[in-house]
Amino acid sequence: MNPQTINFEKKLKDYQVVGVSMATIEGACISKTACFGFLETGTNRRVEHESIFHACSISKFFTSMLVMTLSEQGILEIDRNINDYLSSWKVPVNSFGVITLRHLLSHHSGIVDPEGSFSELIPMFDTPSMVEILDGKTPYCDIPIKVKYKPGSEFSYSDAGFCIIQLVIEDVMGKAFVEVMEEYLFLPLRLNNSTFQLPPSKDQFSCGHTKDGGLVKGKYPIYPYPAASGLWTTPTDVALLVIEWMNSIKGESNLFSTNSAKEMLTPQFGKEWMGLGVFRDTNEKGIEVSSLGWGVGFQGMMVAFPNEEAGLVIMTNTDTGVHQLKGLIGEVYRAYY
Repeated sequence: MNPQTINFEKKLKDYQVVGVSMATIEGACISKTACFGFLETGTNRRVEHESIFHACSISKFFTSMLVMTLSEQGILEIDRNINDYLSSWKVPVNSFGVITLRHLLSHHSGIVDPEGSFSELIPMFDTPSMVEILDGKTPYCDIPIKVKYKPGSEFSYSDAGFCIIQLVIEDVMGKAFVEVMEEYLFLPLRLNNSTFQLPPSKDQFSCGHTKDGGLVKGKYPIYPYPAASGLWTTPTDVALLVIEWMNSIKGESNLFSTNSAKEMLTPQFGKEWMGLGVFRDTNEKGIEVSSLGWGVGFQGMMVAFPNEEAGLVIMTNTDTGVHQLKGLIGEVYRAYY
């Protein structure tokens, strides 16, 4: 199937997806954007090119790029003990060894997220501090975060790990994570439709929807851990960050060096499928890099082929209840690649 042959209006009905937005990359440039459906079911608010979706865990890709940017400037070292940076909280003393940003970025820190942790914001509670979350004093994580096994030995996908990265950045920079992201990535790359804060007027923002097409509670889910899953953005802004990263591989970026860009592509701790902040695979197009987002009311995927200077970002405002590759996102991905 060629992408031109996809009847998106029909596919939205088939998969019960309310709205979708996407951007394609060719030659390290955005070659096409497309959008279909609605921002909110039962309304005439159609998805437009600048409509903003919840990125969920694609936030981790942005956070990883921020870490590499700060590393470029000598502010952070990815192989240094993170307790050297932390002042407001420390990784508890353990017999397994020190944790570095490399461990955290590749989900090899030895930290295992407690079951049922890191949900969306609960309106009846105040927004907690990151220290309270890591200390296990909130309903979002009611068990103190500890190292469970030797760092570098095993993979365990961890929101807590990216919460710790956020705290490292805040302690070192002396300002909120969202301010650092704005200063070092959003402004230089002109990612004008990326934010961690919902404005009073949400006309440009998509609501989240359940697998039966209904609105999620509160319409706009919020996660009180920006670095792990708090980003709101557009496929175009995600694609612009991917393109900057692709350009850095060629030595054509003012933000990232070739070494840093390639380091993110390098398999970590013997896992061929794990890079720094991204997942990786190899096929006939060379290295395939991806970042997936899945949360309350939203799903998305970024996939990039740096050797081909090509990629695809697709975001939907419906949690279909199945893995991205088994739904509309997977069908579009296979049609393109």
